[in-house]
Amino acid sequence: MTHDFKTLLVTHEGPVLRVRLNSPETGNAISGLILDELLTVLGELDDDTDIRVLVLSGEGDDFCLGGDRSEFPELLAEEAGGLALRALGNKARRVCDALATTDVVTIARLHGGVVGAGVGLALFCDLRAGADTCRFRFPELGLGVPPAWGGIMPRLLQEAGAARVRELILTARNFDAATAQELSILHTVVPEDELDAAVTRWTKPLVRRSPTALRTAKLMMNAYGNANRLADATLFDAELLSSALSGAHQARRD
Repeated sequence: MTHDFKTLLVTHEGPVLRVRLNSPETGNAISGLILDELLTVLGELDDDTDIRVLVLSGEGDDFCLGGDRSEFPELLAEEAGGLALRALGNKARRVCDALATTDVVTIARLHGGVVGAGVGLALFCDLRAGADTCRFRFPELGLGVPPAWGGIMPRLLQEAGAARVRELILTARNFDAATAQELSILHTVVPEDELDAAVTRWTKPLVRRSPTALRTAKLMMNAYGNANRLADATLFDAELLSSALSGAHQARRD
């Protein structure tokens, strides 16, 4: 991959591809451009048979402080009905689906703030390592919108459990790395200066695995994990988010 990305830092280290969100001035807030560039990387990933592992991280003080809300007023003003905002929501879903279904193993390397859409990106990675100073939050209800980004809800319920998720969503409270590990949002927690070593402990054996075996294992886990879902209600996430934001925008104008 030789693209000149504006919001990502992408480096190859043999069979490991490192992708770093690179908008530290916004706390790596997820913009349409970041989503476009992530889709480019993920769309080419399975064509590169030398890549076994993707490590997703963030530049600056935080992994990701959520969606880029500064884009919402402009998107809502572009056309009636929130079509541009729905397109953004669908793009987020495609990124999350690609993270979950790509043939390579995806690892989230988390530090600082991990908020809203940032938690979503991390959750769709196969493995998640976090610094012990990480701070997590689902702020959506406090902002007047539903937690409908990228198909996060069923993934979150599956990984963390319904009772605890209900409390975190409804209260929008902060929680720490220890709580995130207890809920399986994080698989491992280490001091921040040991975070790279923790990721390496995963990548070293993974790059020696048979790519066919890795691909098949991921397919099996995704298939069995979704076996009890009769219908995919997350297809409506973009519509729900667009409707909520359009309604709030109209109320402010009135």
